[in-house]
Amino acid sequence: MPENCDPPYPADQKVAILRRHLVDRIPINDLCEEYKIDSTLFYKWQTQLFENGSTVFARNTKKTRSQHQKTIEQLQAKLKRKNEVASELMKAHRQLKKELGEP
Repeated sequence: MPENCDPPYPADQKVAILRRHLVDRIPINDLCEEYKIDSTLFYKWQTQLFENGSTVFARNTKKTRSQHQKTIEQLQAKLKRKNEVASELMKAHRQLKKELGEP
């Protein structure tokens, strides 16, 4: 198989193969033999993982910001509604006092 041709391994399986080397300390040659891949391809995957790994954390940060922004917007809407209700109650209270002749 030409070295620039990726075997049809899905991304999650590529990560699993890399993990076996990095975490479980399985030698690269053993993994390449088991999965019938060239060692240069293994190193290509490893380089891609390290070069693009920061996007995972950046995405999580964006997701967290998005979740925080959604929470903020929900709380702002809730506060606005509470202020509207309080205003209506104060208006009704003043009207009732007028009707009862209280100052």
